[in-house]
Amino acid sequence: MATTPNYAPAASALWRRYLELTKPKVVALITFTAVVGTLLASPGLPPLDALVWGNLGIALAAACAAAINHVLDRRIDAQMARTRARPLPSGALGERQALAFAALLGVSSMGVLAFLVNLLTAALTFLSLIGYAVVYTVWLKRATPQNIVIGGAAGAAPPLLGWAAVSDSIDPNALLLALIIFVWTPPHFWALAIARRDDYARAGIPMLPVTHGVAYTRLQVLLYTVLLVVVTLMPYLTRMSGLVYLAAALLLNAGFLYYALALKMTAREELPLRVFRFSVTYLMWLFAALLVDHYVPALRAAGP
Repeated sequence: MATTPNYAPAASALWRRYLELTKPKVVALITFTAVVGTLLASPGLPPLDALVWGNLGIALAAACAAAINHVLDRRIDAQMARTRARPLPSGALGERQALAFAALLGVSSMGVLAFLVNLLTAALTFLSLIGYAVVYTVWLKRATPQNIVIGGAAGAAPPLLGWAAVSDSIDPNALLLALIIFVWTPPHFWALAIARRDDYARAGIPMLPVTHGVAYTRLQVLLYTVLLVVVTLMPYLTRMSGLVYLAAALLLNAGFLYYALALKMTAREELPLRVFRFSVTYLMWLFAALLVDHYVPALRAAGP
């Protein structure tokens, strides 16, 4: 008996492959920090067009950069256990498909930002995209064990972009938000690099644990975490934020310092990944605290 072919599973799988190209979890965190930048740029609620179109454009640009990263790193990804199942090395998608998808995302992003937000946000977002997708992925990642430190400038841009979407300017407070992410990036990523050092060595990527050893990298994670503690106190010290943020920052920093010290003093195999996962939660809650602190005075003023 003849049967009707079922195309739904294939269509669903194809949709998921394209979604995987965008690194949705990474883009979600990037977009969240951009949204926080947008909201902090206004004493009350920001203009709706800046909030919606600005963050949509930033998210599309981040997704575009992720897709380009998949294309440029496809050979490296095929050599690493963590990434060999990605759409390109696994053969689930072709290089031309991925490039066309990235181009669609990039053009859409620039169109939204340039025509519906402002040219400054579009220009800064474009520079950030090129910085991550080309400068970092093509050159820095393969050139120096300081790749994460130098390339972190591009990854730190989202709150600055979100702020520019509202103010059409580069504000010192927005630069401070970017500085927090810039300093957060090395301990965040080096913890993962320790856990995946064999993969990076096999792929020929000069990550710090590969070139300088695990012990040295553990020390650097601790030192950058101490620096991060200092930097994350600056919003309070500059009166950008208040006691709500300060309390949250102190609590989160205590947790990060505990993990960094444990990583430095012990050789437990599971610890690097635990530090990496905590660092993601740390950044999310730190920026959430900035947001709550920003609106607490307004909420109190609106009360009875």
